[in-house]
Parts: sequence; C-alpha cells; structure tokens
Amino acid sequence: MSSDRELRRADFAVVRSLPTRWSDEDTYGHVNNVVHYLMFDTAVNGWLIEATGTDIRSLPAVGLVVETSCRYYAELRFPQLVTAGIALEKLGGSSVVYRLALFGADESPAAVGRFVHVYVDRHSRRPVPVPPIVRMALAQLGDAPAE
Repeated sequence: MSSDRELRRADFAVVRSLPTRWSDEDTYGHVNNVVHYLMFDTAVNGWLIEATGTDIRSLPAVGLVVETSCRYYAELRFPQLVTAGIALEKLGGSSVVYRLALFGADESPAAVGRFVHVYVDRHSRRPVPVPPIVRMALAQLGDAPAE
C-alpha cells in the first residue's frame, strides 16, 4: 500500500461500527482528535473481549498502550456511524502493533492510526509474553505484512 489514504474497509480483517456522540464534537464542529484515540481503543479492546470470549481485564497479563499515532484525512461529525478497521501490523513476543483506520461515509479513511500494546504482568508491570488466548484471537487478523 503506497499511502494510508488508499486504505479501504476491505483492507482490514476486522471492522467494527462505532456511533459518534453529541459530546464528541468540539467547538470547530467536528469530532475532536482525542475522540479518534478513544474510538481506536474501544474498537481494539471491544474486539479482543469478543474474540477471546473473556474479559481481558481479568487476565494475569494486561496490554498497556505504549505508543499511538494518528493521521487525519477527513472530518467525522455527529451524528455519524464510524467504521473502525483493525489489522495486525506486527506481533512480537510481548507486543502487538495494530494498524487502525476510521471511516465515515466515504470509502477513504477519515483517520489512520497505530496502537502498540505491550503485555505486562498485572502486578510487577514487567513485560511478559502475549497471552495464548490473545495470540489465538490475533490469528483472526491474519499474518502481519512482511517488512
């Protein structure tokens, strides 16, 4: 893919619908940038809960977001149903890199993002391997593209 702008819903193994809320719009009349990150977080963690069949908050290892990024291409507005695309960018021993996109009514993405989860022991906060149940769920996203 030569450009994030060329991404389409079909490029993502998992898509989730997220409604915008009245409070998501800022004084400039569009969904505020911080809401894009909330949507990414909601899409990934909601999907993980459904895909694993467990409450991921109860696992002995928790995925902490250690890096995020977002590129904005178009405005999202209220009331609008947003589609979040989730793909696997990279799977490491203790980390997962997600490639994400938010789509409004257009086929082109309104925003493209990246989330990095590092799994840590719930108590010590030291890195641990990605839990097997999470690895099994991540298989639904397909293989990460070759670098």
